[in-house]
Amino acid sequence: MLRVIVRSADYHYETLRPQIFEMMEAFDGGLIKGLSKVLIKPNLLAPAIPDRAMLTHPMIVRAVAEYVIARGARPQISDSPATGFFDKVLKDSGIRNALNGLDVEFKEFKTSLTVDVGEPFNKLEIAEDALRADVLINLPKLKTHSQMLLTLGIKNLFGCVVGFRKPQWHLRAGVDRHKFAQLLVRIHEALRPAITILDGILVMEGQGPGRGGTPRQMGVLMASDNAAALDETVCRMLGIDPEALLTNKVARDSCNFDEQIHVYGELPRIENFKFPEITPLVFGPKSIHGFLRKYLVQRPVVNSSLCKLCGDCWRYCPAEAISNNRQSVTFDYDKCIRCYCCLEVCPHGVLKAEEPLPGKILNKLILKDRCFK
Repeated sequence: MLRVIVRSADYHYETLRPQIFEMMEAFDGGLIKGLSKVLIKPNLLAPAIPDRAMLTHPMIVRAVAEYVIARGARPQISDSPATGFFDKVLKDSGIRNALNGLDVEFKEFKTSLTVDVGEPFNKLEIAEDALRADVLINLPKLKTHSQMLLTLGIKNLFGCVVGFRKPQWHLRAGVDRHKFAQLLVRIHEALRPAITILDGILVMEGQGPGRGGTPRQMGVLMASDNAAALDETVCRMLGIDPEALLTNKVARDSCNFDEQIHVYGELPRIENFKFPEITPLVFGPKSIHGFLRKYLVQRPVVNSSLCKLCGDCWRYCPAEAISNNRQSVTFDYDKCIRCYCCLEVCPHGVLKAEEPLPGKILNKLILKDRCFK
C-alpha cells in the first residue's frame, strides 16, 4: 500500500519538529539505528536565502537531522549544487547555522560510482555517498521547473549526479523531455530513498526553479516512502493531471508502482497555481527543425540591462550555446537544447524562458483558427 502523509504546517520549530518526527516514525520502520549510514539530501541548487523559496528550508533539515541523531545515528547532509561553493550554499541557506551544535557531517558529493540502469542509458555515474548510504532521506522543495514543469521528489535526486556531469546529461537527454524524465526515474530507482519529505510550506511558482520564480505561501508538508506516489499527490493538490508531470507518467509506465495511493490527512486544493510556460522544443519535419528552434519555439533570453556578466550561465551551459561580448550574453539558439540550466544557475534572476515574436504570432493564428472551427 502506497501511503502519503499530508499536514498543514509552517516553519515555527515548536510545531514543525513534532510533525517531522511523526512522519519519520511512520516510514522509518527501524531502518535508522546506531551504525546506520544516513544521508540527508535536501535541495541545495545554489546560494539563496530561505525567503527565495529555492532551497529546502533549514528548519526541515534540522528536524530530520535531530530525528536521525535521536535514533543513535550520525546524519550526513549532502548535495552537489548547480552553482556556487557548497559551503556558501550552506551559509546563505541558513542550514549551517540552523544545525549548529548538532553532531552532523556536511559533505559535498565529489566522487561517483557507475551503476547499470539498463536501456537506453545503460551506465550512470551517481554520487558514491548516496549509493552507499544505508538510509537515504530525500528532502525536495516544491518548485516549478521551466523544462520539466515541477521539481519534486524524483527530480530532487538529480542532485546526486555530481558536478558538471549534470549538464552533460542535460545535453544527452534534455532536448527530449520524455527521455530526460526517463533518466530522472532511473536515478530514483537506483537510489530508492527510504523517506521523502516535501517542503511545500513556502513554495515557488512561475518560471522556476531559480531566481526567476516567485515565492508563494502554501503551508503544506508531505511525506512518503515512495517519491513517485508523493509527486502524484502534489499534482492532484495543484489541480493537474498527474501524468502532466512526465516523471509520473514514466514511473507508472515502467511499473515503478501501480498501486492505489492512500492519503493520510487533508489534501488541500490549491487554486491559481502559476505553472511555467512550456512549449514544444521541436515539431514538424526534421528538415525545418533548425528554423523552428531558432525563430518559433521558447528559448532562454536575458535582460541585458540587469545582467552582471558574472559568467555562471556560460560556464555551466552543457551545449556551450552562451557567449559574451563584454556588454551582454548572447545565445546560439541552433546549439541551445532548452534545458534551461542557465535559468537555474543565474544568481541575479535576469534570465527567463520566452517565446520569440514569430512563435507568439503563429500560436495566436492557430488559436484563432481553432476558434472558428
